Amino acid sequence: MPEARVVALTRQRLDLADSAAVRDAFRRDTPQLVIHCAALSKSPECEANPALARKLNVEITALLAELAVAVPLIFLSTDLVFDGRAGNYDEAAPVNPLSVYAETKAAAERILLANPNHTVIRTSLNGGTSPTGDRGFNEQMRWAWAAGQSMSLFTDEFRAPISAEATARAIWELAARSSPGLYHVAGSERLSRWQIGQLLAARWPNLKPQIEPGSLKDYRGAPRAPDTSLNCAKAQERISFRLPGLTEWLSAHPNEVF
Repeated sequence: MPEARVVALTRQRLDLADSAAVRDAFRRDTPQLVIHCAALSKSPECEANPALARKLNVEITALLAELAVAVPLIFLSTDLVFDGRAGNYDEAAPVNPLSVYAETKAAAERILLANPNHTVIRTSLNGGTSPTGDRGFNEQMRWAWAAGQSMSLFTDEFRAPISAEATARAIWELAARSSPGLYHVAGSERLSRWQIGQLLAARWPNLKPQIEPGSLKDYRGAPRAPDTSLNCAKAQERISFRLPGLTEWLSAHPNEVF
């Protein structure tokens, strides 16, 4: 896309929960594009505090949508807006969120999609290297294994994991096309939690990873969606590169920390 000045706002630079500060920042910088990827994304935290989840995931999104009413706004949502009974969901599939986190994301989607200038990108598990070292699913597994913890991973819960680098590249390319709407951007490979664990365990044999297969049938927590794999054909037609599956990405980047 054309050369642009990117202002990356961390929580330290701007607290999105401070609406007055957000309004001031928006007036000061007058952005031509807003990419909104902040969220309370850990499901247990959302279940424990639904009011906070709504404030951070819905109310903040509504404020940004109001401020960017005439500006393209790209919002990152989740595959978990689906109940997981079917899998391979395309953009026309009806949502049916099962968790507080997913409910707040579905509510935010409705706000964004009411404006034809705005875009919603649903994605899946994103991995990579985060500033804090603990945000990606790969980092969380690595920390657990480094601490000597054993992990039980579901063989019957499926996602479409993707490198955060690939997601970011797709977002910028979709932004450059100036074609707002709803898109699915995820990995091209449907994998169970168990399969994901096996791939990453092979990546870090020095940590002596301990994993064992588990099943959703034995899970006793909040409802979980069994298969939220995404059909990304719509986005794939509009970007210049193939969205990689996790196996493919790991093979192509043998020296990455991922």
